[in-house]
Amino acid sequence: MNTIQIVIEFLGTFAFAISGIRWAANKDFDWFGGYVVGLATAIGGGTIRDVMLGVTPFWMTNALYLICTAAALLTVIAFKKAIVRFTNTWFLFDTLGLGLFTVAGMQKTLYEGFPFWVAIIMGCITGAAGGVIRDVLINEVPLIFRKEIYAMACIAGGVAYYLGLWSGLSVEITAIISFAVVVIVRLMAVKFHISLPHLHDEG
Repeated sequence: MNTIQIVIEFLGTFAFAISGIRWAANKDFDWFGGYVVGLATAIGGGTIRDVMLGVTPFWMTNALYLICTAAALLTVIAFKKAIVRFTNTWFLFDTLGLGLFTVAGMQKTLYEGFPFWVAIIMGCITGAAGGVIRDVLINEVPLIFRKEIYAMACIAGGVAYYLGLWSGLSVEITAIISFAVVVIVRLMAVKFHISLPHLHDEG
């Protein structure tokens, strides 16, 4: 499970870093600013998760996560025109990162011996908190608080992970199913404009 965890976290780091850097580019940040936003997006949720679990944040024990973010920055720079042309690129990578980190958060929480309900919450934090930090850095209202289904997709993926293991599926198959559920829920919510009811100030 450790190998699976590392692979998922690397893929999630790259995907979320691309998402953050793409948003920074949209705001005309310089290369360093783009790297900072990409790194915060990639490691923010996992850092909060690890602090809450009482373990050393994952990126502090392996510099490859910082290198992975640098690779994402170089990718955006090298393929700038193609990435800008596809306006939904940030959404694609953000959704993939969301799914990957939700799974990573759940696996690490369970590995540390916490119950499933904690794992679902930590999966949600791992997947969504980095996006909140990104949005704050680029001066946007965090996506998690707006109309799109975001954190709820993480919760759906977490429940799917629980049901997968409960039904006797292997960790690998369960991880794939959970990832797919997060991605599909978010894609369908955006495609069909599904959202939670909004609060309204009647005063």
